[in-house]
Amino acid sequence: MSKKYEAAAAKVDKDSVYAPIAALSLVKEIAPANFDETVEAHFRLGIDTRQADQQLRGTVSLPNGSGKTVRVAVFAEGDAARAAEEAGADIVGSDDLIADIQAGNINFDATVATPDQMAKVGRLGRILGTRGLMPNPKLGTVTPDVAKAIKELKGGRVEYRADRYGICHVIIGKCSFTAEQLAENYGTVYDEIIRMKPAAAKGKYVKSITVTSSMGPGVPVDPAVTREYTVAAE
Repeated sequence: MSKKYEAAAAKVDKDSVYAPIAALSLVKEIAPANFDETVEAHFRLGIDTRQADQQLRGTVSLPNGSGKTVRVAVFAEGDAARAAEEAGADIVGSDDLIADIQAGNINFDATVATPDQMAKVGRLGRILGTRGLMPNPKLGTVTPDVAKAIKELKGGRVEYRADRYGICHVIIGKCSFTAEQLAENYGTVYDEIIRMKPAAAKGKYVKSITVTSSMGPGVPVDPAVTREYTVAAE
């Protein structure tokens, strides 16, 4: 453990939970790296993701963006391909794009596909699926409106998914953001996770929340408080 990390961790009161704005101000203050670290929120939820009716996955658009440059690859042909190029897609193709990916060329962070392309794209399941890059209609990335999907991905739409321990790890911005911008993004994610609570979840839903920079220590957040108002965690 580095001296910078230890010094940062010493500033966090582990016996307290912070209001979001205070927690995110502290995350910015104690971020130890010399680069613009990513800020994440980690929600520990009372769900059992081994059960099909307790899965939690989706996307949410951050009002202040994610601060991340997202390279988008689009599987499309004809008019849809032209629309994708005009919307700012970084890579557009069909059979040629599939061949590149099969050859190991994965130079993108997200994918979009028109519905008619999915029979072909399905062959990439083992490659893209393990990286979380497979187009998915539930996430809005299999769609005839590729321009809209590209705009959302590049404008700050992030994916959330509860892992096998019931924890959602969600990007909410960069340390260069103001604490207010981070708190607004956090509040949007918080509301989305509350809204998407699986009906089968029993007991306390939001067990704990931690915010952190990519290289810094975690700061505990009061799970009953969002940015501007109070919500009693069930």
